[in-house]
Amino acid sequence: MILTEVVKVKEGRSTVYNKITTEEKLKEVNPENLQLTEDFMEYLESVDRSRGTIKQYRANLNVFWCWNLEFNSNKFFVDLTKRELVKFQNHALNEWKWSPRRIRVVKATISSLSNFVESILDDEFEDYRSIIKKIESPPLEAVREKSVFTQEELQVLLDVLVKEEEYMKACLLALAMYSGRRKSELTRFKASYFRDEYLICEGALYKTPEKMKTKGRGQRGKMLDVYTLAKPFKPYLDLWMQERERLSITSDWLFPKCKNGEWIDESIDTGTIDSYSKTYTRILGKPFYPHSCRHMFCTMLLEQNLPETVVQDIIGWQSSDMVRIYDDRSKDTMIEKYFGDGGIKQVEQKGIEDL
Repeated sequence: MILTEVVKVKEGRSTVYNKITTEEKLKEVNPENLQLTEDFMEYLESVDRSRGTIKQYRANLNVFWCWNLEFNSNKFFVDLTKRELVKFQNHALNEWKWSPRRIRVVKATISSLSNFVESILDDEFEDYRSIIKKIESPPLEAVREKSVFTQEELQVLLDVLVKEEEYMKACLLALAMYSGRRKSELTRFKASYFRDEYLICEGALYKTPEKMKTKGRGQRGKMLDVYTLAKPFKPYLDLWMQERERLSITSDWLFPKCKNGEWIDESIDTGTIDSYSKTYTRILGKPFYPHSCRHMFCTMLLEQNLPETVVQDIIGWQSSDMVRIYDDRSKDTMIEKYFGDGGIKQVEQKGIEDL
């Protein structure tokens, strides 16, 4: 197995491909470090960390162990010094050309391992103290410019997709726009979720008949009621449902897989959505990524004067702070909404049924 780091950084740095870990290298890694990894992974499972988190932690540690093998005499983790950890950070930044954000992610994994040794293995290493947090990280820099889309821009994209009879792509985009769900969550919708009996708020919203798994701690993630704005979404749903009937698709997954020319009873994976995103990018003329629809959805609801608490409940955030993070309105736009004509405007707050 080869882990390839692909990092895009600005200011003239080109894309860098680093083949850092191989099976051959890992066989030479200090056995004590490999055993420490296994103990740490077992601990993460015991506290119900998600499979994705555990997989990423293992990959990050494998990178660190291979650096330690090649450039730091394969030392045991507990014996590492701050100077040696600084050497790793410098190597990642200047030799592997990692972004500061990538460095912080790997350092967070190393820090978690350090905390595990200090707190859980204290009977074996009673004098060990975590040192990774004492090492300053390089300042964050923008790796890519955030793409901000208005509802109007994405409507143009929808129109093009419909004209080209790309109904599945159009339906998936519309679902992302009017539910605000993450990429992985878009694959979990079922066609049966969009029956008329699941309309609420006088037909303004579809509410899933069962809670859906969303991002969160643990193997199950966070289970939420999921809402979709019905009126703007339904035209694209109808086009796709008609196309499904023409294609004799019987799977209840809203977006099933097509394998070897046959539609099977499995949902598409996120790789398919990544492929669709390339099509969207080509048509739009600027980078598209599914999470931009989450921003657009939140901003659109706020522009309709919905209270932040309502937006928070619709998207399923635990804190209203997230509403402000996903609000793409400029400061001037927000101020102008409430001031004019020589004073303060009276702005009517709306409800979901007004959308």
